[in-house]
Amino acid sequence: MTISSKISKAEDNSTPFIPVALSSASVYPLSVHDTFAVAHDLGYDGVEVMVTGSNDSQNPQTLNALSERYGQPIMAIHAPTLLLTQQVWGKAWTKIELSAAMAAEVGATTVVAHPPFRWQSGYAENFAEGVRHISEQYGVTIAVENMYPWRVRGREAKAYLPHWNPVTEPYDHVTWDFSHAAIAGMDSYEELRKLGSRLHHVHLTDGTPNGRDEHMLPGEGTQRCAEALQYLAETGYAGVVAIEVSTRKVKGAGEREDQLKQTLDFARMNLGQISE
Repeated sequence: MTISSKISKAEDNSTPFIPVALSSASVYPLSVHDTFAVAHDLGYDGVEVMVTGSNDSQNPQTLNALSERYGQPIMAIHAPTLLLTQQVWGKAWTKIELSAAMAAEVGATTVVAHPPFRWQSGYAENFAEGVRHISEQYGVTIAVENMYPWRVRGREAKAYLPHWNPVTEPYDHVTWDFSHAAIAGMDSYEELRKLGSRLHHVHLTDGTPNGRDEHMLPGEGTQRCAEALQYLAETGYAGVVAIEVSTRKVKGAGEREDQLKQTLDFARMNLGQISE
């Protein structure tokens, strides 16, 4: 069933259809190409591409070709604003602008960006205004992702400016990540309710408040993932739920696919799209 037919069916039932996408981070260390292939084979609605040092993740022509080959629309581009991708695409504003330009070229409506690091003071000072300007320039939505406090020897170290929590910041659109919320000791279900219409994109995963960004399968950590998804379905959430779990430790053949199918089924069941 195509996305358009799913949306039409949802409209007939007066229930909004919420697409479930596969993030390329979920298949790491496999390639972007593998992301599209796995998403197609398992029946995802599309993909989110995280821009890394991989040439394929940076090339809109390659991404469009993969999207067409596997019938998987690109729903979001994750800008290379992670600590591990600081060498990708140069300066901070260049990262955001190139991500927005590529999103527009591949038909993605969303760019996911992390808040500025504390050492990016000039970038951080007008971050909300700059993001808004680039968003309008390229016709895409830039949604700032929730992060978490860093701790050094038991004390919180200020890693982000103005803050790791976007809920209290003047961002028009927010991406919510359940694993990051777990580290921060936050209840995603309650925070999504606070965000209201500012919530634009979701990274579905799970975690525990032990200081590590675990990106567990939903239901394996402490977050109320099922309740949060049910809330989104009940309140007419108009964004995408992107699966961003860690499968890097899988060992047996097919184990990664089993985990990603399990997570897809979890999402669809709690979004009211399939029955148990």
